[in-house]
Amino acid sequence: MPVWKWALLLIAALLLSILLYAFGSVPNMLLKGWPLWVTSVIAAAAMIGLYALFVRWFEGQNPEDLPLNKCLKHTGMGFAAGLLYFTIVVAIMMLAGVYKAVDICKDWKGLADALSMFLIVGIGEEIIFRGVMFRWIDQRWGFWWAMGISALVFGLVHITNDNATLWSSVAIALEAGLLLGAAYKWAGSLWFPIAIHWAWNFSQGNIFGFAVSGNYPGASLILADINGPEWLTGGAFGAEASVISVIIGTAIAIWLTLKIIEKEK
Repeated sequence: MPVWKWALLLIAALLLSILLYAFGSVPNMLLKGWPLWVTSVIAAAAMIGLYALFVRWFEGQNPEDLPLNKCLKHTGMGFAAGLLYFTIVVAIMMLAGVYKAVDICKDWKGLADALSMFLIVGIGEEIIFRGVMFRWIDQRWGFWWAMGISALVFGLVHITNDNATLWSSVAIALEAGLLLGAAYKWAGSLWFPIAIHWAWNFSQGNIFGFAVSGNYPGASLILADINGPEWLTGGAFGAEASVISVIIGTAIAIWLTLKIIEKEK
């Protein structure tokens, strides 16, 4: 296929996947009065199903990155990995004296709503950046191009967020873009990066009380006093802009990449 035609098809695929992401809010609009977690589960299932249909219709093949036999395993592994990641980040911040837990909040409904909301975010963004962009570039140009381009674009789109800076976008590209791309390639499924992304956002914002990519996350289990230099705490953008998160996330991405290279030998 000529490069120009491939590029046009990639753009069309990305636009369709973005529309699919926007579809995530439809069940909540149609089923007003229903619990948010119920409408979110319906939206999540619909988004996954529509992605599968999209791949089947647009690419003429069944989606190999949605293996049902690995759904529970990879989702559990990914959620645990995302939660552990930010637990380690916060533990280091506590040792550095910039994070202190003050109280516990028991707004269980708010926490459940946030957990539901971040599921939709994880599915939507992973479909766009890993399911479409990373996979298409990987198939055409190879793993390294897919890692670099998808991570760069993923970081750049976050520069429009509240409280974003050039550094926060670089941080997102390094710690999240590279890590999630490597996680997708290593696992061979979307379940793994979706769950990492899901737990990443929820634990950062609604367990430990940081902003999430510059946005207020709502209820937080831990009410914390976060006070210190922005390069350590991430400032108003959240812990993702902390050099601690960048070092740990990039290290995990490198480790997964080495595993991928070893597996493909």
